[in-house]
Amino acid sequence: MQKNQLGNTDLQVSKICLGTMTFGEQNTEAEGHAQLDCALDHGVNFIDTAEMYSVPGRAETQGSTERIIGTWLKNRSDRDRIILATKVTGPSAGLQKYMRPLDFKPASIRTALDGSFERLQTDYIDVYQLHWPEREANFFGKRGYKHNPDNEWEDNFLSIIETMTALIREGKIRHWGISNETAWGAMRYLHLADKHDLPRPVSIQNPYGLLNRTYEVGLAEVSIRESLSLLTYSPMAFGLLSGKFHKKQDNENARLNKFKQMSRYNSQQCWNATEKYLAIAEKHGMTLAQMSLAFVNDRPFNTSTIIGATNLEQLKENIGSAEISLSKEVLKEIEEVQELIPNPAP
Repeated sequence: MQKNQLGNTDLQVSKICLGTMTFGEQNTEAEGHAQLDCALDHGVNFIDTAEMYSVPGRAETQGSTERIIGTWLKNRSDRDRIILATKVTGPSAGLQKYMRPLDFKPASIRTALDGSFERLQTDYIDVYQLHWPEREANFFGKRGYKHNPDNEWEDNFLSIIETMTALIREGKIRHWGISNETAWGAMRYLHLADKHDLPRPVSIQNPYGLLNRTYEVGLAEVSIRESLSLLTYSPMAFGLLSGKFHKKQDNENARLNKFKQMSRYNSQQCWNATEKYLAIAEKHGMTLAQMSLAFVNDRPFNTSTIIGATNLEQLKENIGSAEISLSKEVLKEIEEVQELIPNPAP
């Protein structure tokens, strides 16, 4: 498994990162442990989670993913081999009903981190990430920024950087990152960190894939020029880019069937584009999943692709995408679909 440098750190993370948000909802503890074992056996050293997981967020399952990872970590002696990333939850009216105050004040961040330590059964986090901005920007499933002058937020970027700096100096986290952020937000964090000689964010976790390539506008250049590593999520578009829905091989437990409220990838445009991508993959002797992931894996601005699965067969296929390189012909045909149906998913 190829390893890539994370930001400007000395960490080398696997090209594939294991996403775990199904643990505790679609996967049991035993299944989660089996996925973790399988991923490490195949060269994955990078695991991503969050305090709010599993998904979709519910009071009954909040924190379940971290707890499952924690019972797996507890019995291992190789914690230093594993690069573990988790996230502090941003503002959400729905989640705040059963979680702590959801803001990025120093006390809130520390409370969240202590909770993650307890559930994960570890005393440090390798990459601690802000799950999404406090201000109204880059909401899940919405395209573009719409300014709302009636709902301004207190600019606390520097306070956040100072809190992360303190946690690094205390040995509680090694590095910090951002997620679901805009180009403006990313550059402001980087500028303030440099201005005050404080640790920069080393990563940004945003969606990217064949159905949503908006990261290429603005943020891709930030990643390359500022060494802000992209950790790509949703490269499989909630499973739509597996091709199973178009081939009538899905079941009631498939994410798009089970959680119909998560409609980001369920538009007719997404289905039309996926049909065309499926034809390209089959023409060239690949599964659609392999082609979709191989495309993301090799983008020059992408450091690690976060993949999730509900069974070991899916997981092994997804990890195997790290060994595939797409030909110029395939890439040309992919671009033709993108020109015809650009970024159908928000």
